[in-house]
Amino acid sequence: MTLEQRVQNLDWTDLKSRLDQDGFAVTPPLLTAAACRMLASLYGEDDATFRSKVIMARHSFGQGEYKYFAYPLPTTVETLRHAFYAPLAALANEWSEQLGEPPHWPAKQKELTAYCRKNGQQRPTPLMLKYEEGDYNCLHQDVYGDIQFPFQVIILLSHPGDDFGGGELVLVQQRPRQQSRPMVVPLCQGAAAVIPVRFKPQHGTRGWRRTQIRHGVSEVTNGKRMTLGLIFHDAA
Repeated sequence: MTLEQRVQNLDWTDLKSRLDQDGFAVTPPLLTAAACRMLASLYGEDDATFRSKVIMARHSFGQGEYKYFAYPLPTTVETLRHAFYAPLAALANEWSEQLGEPPHWPAKQKELTAYCRKNGQQRPTPLMLKYEEGDYNCLHQDVYGDIQFPFQVIILLSHPGDDFGGGELVLVQQRPRQQSRPMVVPLCQGAAAVIPVRFKPQHGTRGWRRTQIRHGVSEVTNGKRMTLGLIFHDAA
């Protein structure tokens, strides 16, 4: 079975239900340990693979570093981005309708990319993140311009317990007139977490409303943690 078929054959009914209810959804492992190591090894590739590198401490983002891929994306990254986009676009349009907005997300990733380019967002946003002992990522949202596709995907490339300790993916949902809700997202090597970029619809006594969600990574206590981030809209 191809990688694209593995994504297509996921239980998308359950994943969509988890996103609606919890604000995140976790898949079974999609990548083998060998495939994860191969992807993680790209971090040491020459500059042609990536368009920029960010040292997080310089911007008060936390501790650690990440690199944005350049176009053309590596084959595995491109395949995952396209395979995840189509089912998520359908849910994105459902969320738009719940919030009283017209469904406007195109059916294919290439159409979203073209839409971004027409609006001045041309820089690729898929990235690889590296955390070592003592590193962490502050709570944030990945917003790169006016066009913001509602979902992103985070794939863990390292093996918890063997390759690193700590380093949990953490989400915080801000709820109107209530205290914020923290969520720790369990991930194993090769599995993906689907999370909102900025908000999720929440149904209340007055109908649907937006609740803001931010994400981050707790401190890595030992070893090295590598992740692949798939953001579907490009950056201005």
